[in-house]
Formats: sequence, C-alpha cells, structure tokens
Amino acid sequence: MNCELPPPRLIDRFGRLHNNLRISVTDRCNIRCFYCMPADNIEFMPKAHLLTFEEIERIVRVSTTLGIDRVRLTGGEPLVRRDLHELVRLLAAVPGIRDIGLTTNGILLEEQAPLLKDAGLQRLNVSLDALDPEIFKAVTRRDGFERVLAGIEAARRCGFSPIKLNAVSVRGLTEDQIVPFGHLARETATVVRFIEFMPLDADGQWQRDKVLFAHEIIAILESEFGPLLPVARKTSEPLAGDLLPVIGGISTQAPAQDYEFADGRGRIGLIASVSQPFCASCNRFRLTADGKFRNCLFSHEETDVKTTIRSGGTDETIAQLMLDCIAAKNEGHEINTANFVQPDRPMHSIGG
Repeated sequence: MNCELPPPRLIDRFGRLHNNLRISVTDRCNIRCFYCMPADNIEFMPKAHLLTFEEIERIVRVSTTLGIDRVRLTGGEPLVRRDLHELVRLLAAVPGIRDIGLTTNGILLEEQAPLLKDAGLQRLNVSLDALDPEIFKAVTRRDGFERVLAGIEAARRCGFSPIKLNAVSVRGLTEDQIVPFGHLARETATVVRFIEFMPLDADGQWQRDKVLFAHEIIAILESEFGPLLPVARKTSEPLAGDLLPVIGGISTQAPAQDYEFADGRGRIGLIASVSQPFCASCNRFRLTADGKFRNCLFSHEETDVKTTIRSGGTDETIAQLMLDCIAAKNEGHEINTANFVQPDRPMHSIGG
C-alpha cells in the first residue's frame, strides 16, 4: 500500500489556497506617483540588499513544490532593473510555472518589449492613470506620457494581447479620465482596469473621501455608454481543483470584476479593494525586492527568506518559511474598520 502523503499546499487558516506569487525586483522607479512614493529625497535599498536573479529563481522553484504556478514581476518599476528579461528567461524555464506577468509604468517598455516577449513573458499590465498629459504629470510628478504610449504600441507590435491598463482613480483628480478610458477600451483591444485609491502612499496622507469608488466609476461610464454587464469572474487557471473558491461553477479568485459594454464592444474592470475587498478569495502573496515574504499587501509582519538563503539554508527550510508565512495570514486588510493601521512600507517598497 502506498501511504505517501500529498505535498503540502499553501493554504491558510481560512481555507484560501495560494498559487500566485508577486515578486518585486526593485524599489526604484523612474516616476514619482503620489500614491506610491515621495516626490524626492528617497533612500532606496542598497543594490547588495536586493535578491539576485538566481536567488529569485531558487525561491520560485521551491514555491512550485507548494503549488505556485503563476508569478508576476513588479517594483518599484521592474524595467529599471538591468537585464530583467534574463530573469524572465530563468523563470520561464522553471517546471510548474505556467504564467509569467509583469506590471510596469511603460516608460522603458518600447525598448524592452521585444526582449521580454522573446524571454517568455506572457502577460503585461501597464500602470497609466490618465490619458491627459497634464493629469499624468500631476499624478506621476514627472514627464513621460508619450513614452508610455510608445511603449504600449511597441508591446502590441510584439504580440502582447490583451494589454491591461491599471488606472488608479482619485476623487478630485481623475474623474474626467474615466470616459476617455472607456472610449479606449471600446476602440482597441485594451482592457482598462480602474483601481480604487488605497492607503499605501509614502506620505501617509490617504483619506477615504479621496477614493473614487467602483460604483461611482460604473455610473460615470453608464451615463456615457449605456449599461455595463458584469462578466462572471474566472480563476487565473483552474489548477487547484476543488480547493478553489467557486460560486455557480465560476471561481471568484480574480481581484477585478470585469464588465462588458452592452453592445459587446470592449471590456473594463474594477478593482474595488476599499469598497468591495476580495480578501475572502485572495490567492496571492508577495516577495519583496530585499527578500521578505509578505502574506498580504497590508501586512505588518514579514518573513525573511534572504538571510536563510545567504546563510546556506536548504530548499526545505525555504518551503517551510512560505508555509509559515501563509499560515499566519489574517482574514482581511481591515481598511474599513477602526483597527486599520497603514503599513510602514509604502507601495514602491512593498511591490505593486
């Protein structure tokens, strides 16, 4: 009789199965979005403190033994990390990894898109909060709007499709960008995802009344284009079997609720992290650029894996750190409760 136990999985105490690892490769960035980092006088991590590509590849390889099959590279701005396509190539060769994505601000994308595609990058998200150059500059506190557009076009030529645009929505700043983004979604193959403004800014100035809520964004779009029809949420990949949270036969793990325009032309998404948190079905955890596991974007605890690696730790020890990190995950981020405390690290240091 074969009594061999199945391999452990990354399941927390609330039954959530984790198969998605988001990897920050740097805390540096070439723009200064106010909701992510300070405008000036930033003390970045010394380069020696960052995980090497080989260390990241090892962590990913170990993670696949626990069920991780999807990774996303983030920053800071990941494309400022030299030769990032070589990391993509390493990860694409890891058995068990079935999807590699990247989130970028697009400033350097025109030059790097062909290298990334050739290395095995499969999905691309571009952060772009405005289609008006002046509002773009107000958000980013830097120039570069035309370079982002050139990067998106270069990515299209390389065959990335669909390209998703991530637009953080801020009351008093980006309301008049919603309709132009709607036109973009209808006239191109681009999927625009509106993201509620979250309390992760470096200056700690987030206020709830600055959040442009998902239902308000829908109302603005419907006033211009007519009804939006919700699309059943689908899992990233149906790889975890019966352990995936399912409603009506459709997994609910995707963070974005997608909508189609009633006439079938185009699709937009809403990530309502503040007003409609998806914590109950979260399937992701994070690896910071300096080698810390975080089981939630809003976590106050981190698990140091870099020290373990650099002191000669085994793959089994690395795996146990992941298991322990996920086991300690809280039920939710508590933004909507009196218990919420903003994390010490700003977004650029955690990884988007």
